[in-house]
Amino acid sequence: HETTMPVELQFSATIESASGLDSRSAYVIGTKAALSAAGCYAAVKDAVCPNGEVSEEVFDRSVKALEEGDKGDMVPMYGKDAAVMCITQKCSRNNCPARPDTVKGLLKAHVARKKDCIVVLLCEKSYVAALSAAICRSAPPDFNMKSTATKEAFVMTVVVIPVGSGGMEALSDGEVAGLNALKAGIERTRRLVDAPTNVLNTDGMLKEVSDVASDGATGGKVSYKVIRGDEVKEMGMGGLWNVGMAAPAPPALAILTYEPDNASPDTKTVCWVGKGIVYDTGGLSIKSKTGMPGMKRDMGGSAAILGAFEAAMKIGVPYRLHALLCLAENSVDSVAMRPDDIITLMSGKTVEVNNTDAEGRLVLGDGVFYAASVLKPALILDMATLTGAQTMATGKKHAALLCNDLTTEQSFVRAGLATGDLVYPIVYCPEIFMQAFSSEVADMKNSADDRNNALASCAGHFIEAHLPADYAGQWVHIDMATPVQEGERATGWGVALLLKAGGILDL
Repeated sequence: HETTMPVELQFSATIESASGLDSRSAYVIGTKAALSAAGCYAAVKDAVCPNGEVSEEVFDRSVKALEEGDKGDMVPMYGKDAAVMCITQKCSRNNCPARPDTVKGLLKAHVARKKDCIVVLLCEKSYVAALSAAICRSAPPDFNMKSTATKEAFVMTVVVIPVGSGGMEALSDGEVAGLNALKAGIERTRRLVDAPTNVLNTDGMLKEVSDVASDGATGGKVSYKVIRGDEVKEMGMGGLWNVGMAAPAPPALAILTYEPDNASPDTKTVCWVGKGIVYDTGGLSIKSKTGMPGMKRDMGGSAAILGAFEAAMKIGVPYRLHALLCLAENSVDSVAMRPDDIITLMSGKTVEVNNTDAEGRLVLGDGVFYAASVLKPALILDMATLTGAQTMATGKKHAALLCNDLTTEQSFVRAGLATGDLVYPIVYCPEIFMQAFSSEVADMKNSADDRNNALASCAGHFIEAHLPADYAGQWVHIDMATPVQEGERATGWGVALLLKAGGILDL
């Protein structure tokens, strides 16, 4: 199956010699304060006025005409080929101050023209990561199988100019490289989440893993390992095996490892564990005709972790980083897992299956146990499109965050506010919520007994219950069931959050 890549997006610190606005477009976007700063026109002139198209007078008048409404504002300066856009600064305490959520509404229609363009971003330095990620999401998505889809890509150059108290500043080469790595991670994540399962099954995901591992790394080396098929069963990964055994393409645990050049036995180790259900029919507890479409996105956690790992290895990581992708298709067949089956996870704990559509927690239970027992990390993070209850708990823009350590929880909240990949804590109380999984014949059931009892927390605690009893590190669970998409398209959510929370993206 051939897909298209309609845009070649690249970040830069400078405006290279630009052609006139007859052959490409120019859009200047930023906060009103940055657009009004001294020297702004001089900084953007080569983009908007290579041949005298937009004078300083027109630019200044256009900036003054901008209104800081709830959604920002746009003023055209040269027909459809040049515009200035203002990002609103109205913000509550649980939103990103940069307001990246407004960028797509301002920019998408302009870049959708699929004409070469320059986007100049002017903002406070602390806003660069969030607004750069938002610009990536405003670009046309990579995946498109329409017969009429263009095969020719247009070039979208994003020039980032931080504005400080002393005026216009410049990004370093390393910071530009970091933004291009972030862009690559978001693009891959969006493409994978948008792809249907007849294009991207577990085989396809393993090909993506191989592609990432074979790319060059900065400051270290990358390796990967795959545990697949009967080996999954033989190693005791009863969750991953039973969820995926009915599908034609067998389940797999893929482990990517970044090892810093200066690593020692004492080097800190971090594990990211992603739910990678390439399609979720619900199994024998089958979904409805309206509930099943869109379940190609049930691998969104693994996609985000793979995208973030790709970006991380290109930037360089000061610690040992493992990305574990729990890959399976929850299918229906004569050998499919049944309600009432009792399965044993790698943790040794038995689970009475009372809902085959609560499968993500089963594969992640094996994933976090493998991470803790084999890789010995200081921190384990699992990311998943886990529950519909996430939307009820934290809404469409904020992922649900469950964490066993308050300091770590707060650091992820701050990272979300800095990047626009927003997270909000849900109740952490395993001693109460695990009672909802009580079973007469096994250690636990896999689905809670009360559908009104904080199900997002319950599902997260089920995963936590499969960590080894002697695991003393931090555990972070992120349920991003709704932020993974906007309308019918993937958002690339999670890449920027992981890079920022992990201290990898220094912006």
